[in-house]
Amino acid sequence: MKAMILAAGLGTRMRPLTDHCPKPLLPVADKPLIVHHLERLAAAGITDVVINVSYRAEQIVEALGDGQRFGVSLAFSHEATPLETAGGIRHALPLLGDAPFLLINGDVWCDVALETLPELKGDLAHLILVDNPDHHAEGDFALDDAGRVRLESTPRLTYAGLAILDPALVASLPDDSPAKLAPLLREAITAGRTGGTHHRGGWVDVGTPERLEALDAHLRGI
Repeated sequence: MKAMILAAGLGTRMRPLTDHCPKPLLPVADKPLIVHHLERLAAAGITDVVINVSYRAEQIVEALGDGQRFGVSLAFSHEATPLETAGGIRHALPLLGDAPFLLINGDVWCDVALETLPELKGDLAHLILVDNPDHHAEGDFALDDAGRVRLESTPRLTYAGLAILDPALVASLPDDSPAKLAPLLREAITAGRTGGTHHRGGWVDVGTPERLEALDAHLRGI
């Protein structure tokens, strides 16, 4: 299985930290945030990784190189302007191929065991869901006892920014056109083609300088 890390965003919520440094390269426990992802992917045996880049793309490419020193092989999908989540995935399909792949938001940290994630088995998506954080108390989706993701049910959980996706989910989108992932996921859920896993371990949406600082302290054991 290949993986794609979303790293093309402007990082506006992290300013002023991202004024001169793209968010994926912000340091957490003495290494860039995105390197934590690369090391976890390598440990799980997922070594072919696509990263989409736009804002300060050259800094990311220069910092990561071909990925060899992290145990992975990197390919970069360049976007002239950020294409949003689904648009970025669609643009990267030539690098991802036709098989299901693992999608990771570049601005999260999660200790889920990537090697244990299930196959899609006909689904279009399998979402990793977590307990709702204080800053997103209403959650996103529900997960029933059969492991199916639902739109209208309780209790609700939060999408962790990790998923296994079938390229068919975005293949019909026009290339080089911005598009959000959430509407496509809702369509797949309504069609009964989305499974989910409730991850009860560590997870952080590194969306603000305060959360970045808290994650840094956690990983350092402070």
